[in-house]
Amino acid sequence: MTVNTSDSITRSPSTINATVKILRNINILKIAGLLTSDKAKASSSLLNLFETIATIIVNESFTIETPFILLNKTNLTTSLDVLNSSVELSIPEAGGGSKFITVIMFASMDNVLPPRDEANSSFMVINGKVALVQTTARIRNITITSEILNESLRDPECVYWDFKLFEGLGGWSKKGCSLLSRDNKSISCICNHTTSFSILMSSDSFKDSKIDDITFIGVGISIGSLVICLITEALIWRKISTNTTAFLRHVTIVNIAVSLLIANIWFIIGASFTDVERKNPPACAAATFFIHFFYLAMFFWMLASGLLLLYRTVCVFEGGLSKTSMVVIGFLLGYGAPLIIAVITMAVTSPLNEYIRENQVCWLNWDNSKALLAFLVPALLIVATNFIILLVVVFKMLRRRAEKNAAQAREQHVLVVIARSLAVLTPFFGLTWSLGIGTIIAPKNREIHFAFALCNSLQVKACFNQLQ
Repeated sequence: MTVNTSDSITRSPSTINATVKILRNINILKIAGLLTSDKAKASSSLLNLFETIATIIVNESFTIETPFILLNKTNLTTSLDVLNSSVELSIPEAGGGSKFITVIMFASMDNVLPPRDEANSSFMVINGKVALVQTTARIRNITITSEILNESLRDPECVYWDFKLFEGLGGWSKKGCSLLSRDNKSISCICNHTTSFSILMSSDSFKDSKIDDITFIGVGISIGSLVICLITEALIWRKISTNTTAFLRHVTIVNIAVSLLIANIWFIIGASFTDVERKNPPACAAATFFIHFFYLAMFFWMLASGLLLLYRTVCVFEGGLSKTSMVVIGFLLGYGAPLIIAVITMAVTSPLNEYIRENQVCWLNWDNSKALLAFLVPALLIVATNFIILLVVVFKMLRRRAEKNAAQAREQHVLVVIARSLAVLTPFFGLTWSLGIGTIIAPKNREIHFAFALCNSLQVKACFNQLQ
């Protein structure tokens, strides 16, 4: 347009005024300074300059396309295709009128913007075109469907560039954006605001293959072994339930095994969901609820075993609570307490869409609601309690020097077996879920993820250790 109207432009008395306004808004000297300064800070500042430009462009429909940047301004409609349909925008609330939307598509901005996210991960890659979207209209959600650049990457995250992160250097944030769907060539994101969007995906191939394989193989072996454990218990039940303490001990064994077995089955179900199914509340939320409930039940039955040991050691062997009363208390503690925790966690976080994790396996959310604490805190408190119980029981047994009759000797032997089992199980489960906390603190640390996957897949030792 400038070339075709060069004569009119040079003869126009407003040319100088127009030039001054352009330089004031775009500031070519500032752009030159950005391109020659520190790359990490310059790329964010350059993007911020484009966002400023997008807000001051006149309200007229037009398109300017260069080999590397596409600028489009048009009336706000419910859908818009840009950059040869490689990016599609959908705004359900758009109703036409005089509102405009500005879209700037960068063909190579992903080459200069750093892929750092809020966790400052070194395994993330920008795997989509950077799209800058601005509008004066108030919208509650916008859907962006973009082609992915590398189909071999996984774990997509829908993000926008937050200029405030990392002390003003800027970084990618997930707040207000979430994954809607994914296929082999494109990803759909939904956000509740307009700004500069893109897609981050994981390049950590070690995490994808090795750790997942260890987890699935280990959990599969665990499921088979727990079934054998329960069959063995059923066959020898009459022979091993010689007295009240032995009977109650094996009740706890069976329920620990059943809880761990069902939790592992639901873990496999949840892990097998596709990216789309993970966003389906009736599917992924149900899997998360049962995984949470039955893993907690396993820990509470461990607590029941520890309390049984403490009760039988501190109190006299005859008298006290009846066998039926202790079984009822065991079931109330073993299943009632975890049920209350699981239901409250789901009721509080699910209405806010903060119950399950985004774009990962079906499990309790951490980034937004910290719902995972509803599992970690009870589990680690039980581990600490059982450690204290073991110390008390060992102290009591060492001080007991009186002669015992045959019945008391058998009872004492059962208590020693329970104490030996807890002495192995408590540090094992404590180590496993301490590593689980480590995966939250350092989510991209390969060694911690590897150790947690290995320990988590070997929890079947709980049953066989007590059978011995």
